[in-house]
Parts: sequence; structure tokens; C-alpha cells
Amino acid sequence: MERLPFFLRLLRRRAAAAPYDVRWDHDVEVPAYDGTVLLADHYVPVGDGPWPVLLVRSAYGRGFPFNSLFGSSFAAQGFRVILQSTRGTGGSGGDFHLWRNEATDGQATVDWLRKQDWFPGAFGTIGMSYLSYVQWSLGLDPPPEWRAAIVQVAAHDFYQGFYPDGAGALRLELSLVSGVAFFNQAAGQATYLRALLRLAVHLRRAIRGVPLLDSYRRAFGGRRQEFEDWVRHPYQDDLFWSGSDAGPAADRMTVPVSLVSGWHDLTLEQTLTQYARLRAAGQEPTLMIGPWTHTSAFDRGWSELFPDALEHLRVHLLGEGERTTRVRVHIGDEWRELPVWPPPSTDLRLHLRPGGELGELAGGTTSFDYDPKNPTPSFAGQLQSRTQGARDNKPLEARADVRTFTTGPLPEALEIMGTPTAELYASGSTGHFDLFVRVCDVDPADRSVNVCDGFVRLTPDHADADPVRVVLGAAGHRFAAGHRIRLQVSGGAHPRFVRNYGTGEPLGTAVRMVATRTTVHHDSVRPSAVVLPVV
Repeated sequence: MERLPFFLRLLRRRAAAAPYDVRWDHDVEVPAYDGTVLLADHYVPVGDGPWPVLLVRSAYGRGFPFNSLFGSSFAAQGFRVILQSTRGTGGSGGDFHLWRNEATDGQATVDWLRKQDWFPGAFGTIGMSYLSYVQWSLGLDPPPEWRAAIVQVAAHDFYQGFYPDGAGALRLELSLVSGVAFFNQAAGQATYLRALLRLAVHLRRAIRGVPLLDSYRRAFGGRRQEFEDWVRHPYQDDLFWSGSDAGPAADRMTVPVSLVSGWHDLTLEQTLTQYARLRAAGQEPTLMIGPWTHTSAFDRGWSELFPDALEHLRVHLLGEGERTTRVRVHIGDEWRELPVWPPPSTDLRLHLRPGGELGELAGGTTSFDYDPKNPTPSFAGQLQSRTQGARDNKPLEARADVRTFTTGPLPEALEIMGTPTAELYASGSTGHFDLFVRVCDVDPADRSVNVCDGFVRLTPDHADADPVRVVLGAAGHRFAAGHRIRLQVSGGAHPRFVRNYGTGEPLGTAVRMVATRTTVHHDSVRPSAVVLPVV
């Protein structure tokens, strides 16, 4: 085995104390179920062993940052790490597909582990985002040797990832950024950086041009059948999405699972779905939610994630001690430990009122115009662009197509933990319209910082007399005394969610756009409100 590359040795020296030097083998060949060769890098501590095995399967290549985050870092802590490129990526054979091969290729890799003379009879897994999806895929038929899973900012259902409202509203930004990552990252840093630059140069045309199936092409450097398939199949019952949901793994797994997410992580709801399913199946997963986005968890959050992962592996692979913290969440400026998520709470119902007030029930209506030719932009929250996370929303709230409803200053602090919802009685002039709803914390300096939000797409089947229930996403937040609670209501958040053309025509081929006048009713007969889980 060889010494680590210089930059990995340098990073390791600058990291926290590590008891072991590390050697590695690169491009180790692992046969898949059909004979396809999957390549892996093998990191081993220098010492007597035997070493517990940590399996990491990546669709993003085996270079930086994965060789540092998972390869050398955990090997230096006494784990034998197998960092493998999934099918069709990073030099591995075959063709990449988001979901069709991960379960069987994962099983084949575990079978290869069993045959190695250094295999101690047990292994753990770790990884973020797609590296967590492959863990859920393995969990559809969990191997008996699996002892620990660390599932970070995880997706388990690709349909829900691309179409979270279930009504055909594509997460356009996610589709474009993910497409660039899936199609280019495993080809090396230079190729990936060129692809990102091309996307940045052509992004405006990709998200504003029509029809979408033509306008996106320059951003990708040509046609990509995978992206076009995502656009052409907007409904979950389409056979195209068959097999894309690895969520049932939570009903079958007995391996101890550590779940990690962030309040502004674009996969937070999927993480909490799996947390609830694991508990319903009789398991006791651990859960950590920090003040992070999908990507910042591995930058600002690594000082929390790394020791938490080490503890989980040492407890369940080495039998050292036990995990005493079940749920750890970041609220305000501190970490809280809870026995379960969500904790018990009481609903606080705040009604929309005339003049942009939020509080007791009153009368009236509020209207705004949404123009798909100048769509309300996405800003802050669960994004992958530079404005992701918690931000001052004043630039967004200054737009004429965004309405706000705000309480007076709070006489004392108020804390919410759980999933707020909005119940809005709304109608749109075209019948085809969207509602984007957000809770913000407004401080005495009038900074309006987003806490959580939700989105729904409505069609002419919607009855004006029925409330629209908008799930605003999980939140853990403390509104300080003197702060105000604000509810934003608008007709979209483009390109986070693809704009509503107002016509109901297919997303990929539509070119005609019609503006919509949206009316929200807030009277005694139609009492629109936001419901907050107060603890």
C-alpha cells in the first residue's frame, strides 16, 4: 500500500488529533452483480488491526473532498475505509442511473467484503446526499453484517426530491444543479468546474427561456436525456419513477441509524420522514438538526458531524459505550437535547388580517398579481444557490407580488418546534396558480429572516370554499421578546419551483404565459391563518 497523497497528509496534520498514520490502495476492482467492475480506494490505518470496516459508495468520484472527509479522516481514527465509485462514475464500469442499480451493486459490494481475508464480519456505512441514498437502497434488503449507518442530509425518494408538492411543480434549480453534479463531478475537478461555469453563464436562459426542453440545453452543453425524463414525467404514478423510492428500507432495517440534517437543508423533510418510519418500525434512530443548508453542513457543521459520526461508529462497531443523546437540535444560539422529535406542543393560530396584520380573526381579502414573465424569485431557504439559508428577506418583501402579514412585538419569547402549517382560502383568476408561504422572524431593526416555508400548486379542480393547507416544513426557532412574527404569501419562488404559466400546459413544451390575480380571503367564513407549534 502507498502513502497518502501530500495534500491529504497536509490536511490530516491540520485536522484534529488522529492516532494512526494511513496507507491506501487506489483503483481496487470490485465486481458488480453482472460482472461490471466498480473501482474503489482502500484506506487502512498503519498498525496491527483488525480494523472495523466503513463502506462509502459515491456517485461524485473519489477525489476531494470525499477522500478527506471519509477516506483519510476515518482511517486515521482506526477504521478501514472502502471508498467506491458507483456504476458509471469515477472510472467504474457500466452506465450511471439515479436509482436502478444501487441496491444490487451495494449487495455485490458487501458480498466482495465478505470474501476479503481482512473483513472482521461487520461493517458500517456513512455518506451525505446521494451517498446516503445508496445506504437506503442497501437497506431494502439489509445485510446481516451491517452494524451502523450514518445518513447525512439524505434523500431516499427522487420523485419527492424533484416534485415535493406532488402536483407537478418541478424543483428547477435543484434539477439543474444536481444534473451538473451527476453528469460531471465524477469526471474530475476540472471537468466539473467547467460544467459549473457553463451553468452559471447560461442559467438565466435555462430558467427563463421557453420551451424549457429547448432552453436548458446550453446550460448542460447539449441535450441530456436524464434531465428531459425528469421534466416529462411530473406525476408520481408514472412508471418512469418506479423503484426510485428507497424509503421502505426504514420499515426493514434493524441497523442503528444516525440521521443528520439542517433547518435549511433541501432534504430535511425526507430525513424526518425516515426518522418517523424508523421509530414506527420499533427502531431508535438518533437525529441531529443544525443551522445548516444542504452543503454548509460539511463546512460550518463538520465540527459537529465528525465527532457525532465517530461516536456512532465506536458504539455500534466497536461496542464502546452507548449513545445517550437521541435528538439534538440547534435552537436560537444553542444546542438542545430532546427525547424525541417533535416534542409536545400547543397550536398557536394567527389569522391574516386587513392591512398586513397577523393576529386575531378579522375580515377582508388580500390580492396580488403574479406574472410568469416576471416571476417572484426564490430567495433564501432550501436552495443550492448563493442566497441559500437564513437571510434578510426585505428585498423579496419589497416586491409588489409578495404580501406580508405581521404581528405586533412579542411581549415575551416564543419558541416553536415541529411543523407549522398555513390554512389559506385562496382563488386564482386563471385556475392555475401557486402559493408560496413563509414564516419570518422580524427583529427590532426590521430584519425579516426566514424560518420555514412551503409551496403548493393548484388547478381549476380546487374549490374556493375549501382551505389550502400549506405545510411549511419543520422548524425549531426561538422568537425573542420584542420580535415580530411575519407570514409571507406570494405566487411562487422561481427557479426553486418552476414558475406557473397560468395555462396548465405541459411544463417542457409550454410557451404561452398568462398572468394570474390571486386572492386570499381572511374573514369569519374563510378564516385564513398560520398555525405554529409552540413549546
